Amino acid sequence: MKLHCIDCGLPFEAEVSGSVNVREHPELKEKVLDGSLFMETCPHCGRVNLLGQALLYNDPDQKILMWLLPEENGTRNVEASIKAAIAGSDPALLEGYTTRIVRTAGDLMEKVKIFDSGLDDLVMELCKHVTKLELAGDEKDKARLQAISKAPFKFFRLDGPDNDIEFTYPLDGRMVGARVGFNVYEDCAGIVSRNPSMRPSDPFQVIDSVWVGRFIG
Repeated sequence: MKLHCIDCGLPFEAEVSGSVNVREHPELKEKVLDGSLFMETCPHCGRVNLLGQALLYNDPDQKILMWLLPEENGTRNVEASIKAAIAGSDPALLEGYTTRIVRTAGDLMEKVKIFDSGLDDLVMELCKHVTKLELAGDEKDKARLQAISKAPFKFFRLDGPDNDIEFTYPLDGRMVGARVGFNVYEDCAGIVSRNPSMRPSDPFQVIDSVWVGRFIG
């Protein structure tokens, strides 16, 4: 694949993966998690370029299929083709699979962390929403309150003997953390279980704050 460096503008060739099967190539999963799969260094000036390619992430053991389809690169047609192909295929092919569309490499990295931790990404999105409300309720500065409300929260890890949940988010020009008890996740799981309409009925949906916002007043 030919790329043009975002810094010097010169073209160079890069080997771009179109799919990752983590059972067959577990080393590629590590490259997904550390972000290196999505980066290529310009041989002319040394600038690290973020690749914007579509990518299919396949974890047959956990039965997870995720399409990375960045909106800015005209992948809407790809997304429509995928959904059309799925609509015309045997539903049994995806039976038992969790299927998602994600828009950024960061979103894909986060989803992998969530599923590897044995957690539900839909419940996690609701948990983020609740955590934001709690943080906002304790914040007196209006500018910081607005920044927290708009900040993209990312699941970082489960930590400690009680499996506290750690999030990261940008604030005041740096990355900061938020920590909540696992009971928050459990409460959110209860809300989702009582509201089955929150679950996507069609395969390959974008499950994010926008999705959760459809069900929260």
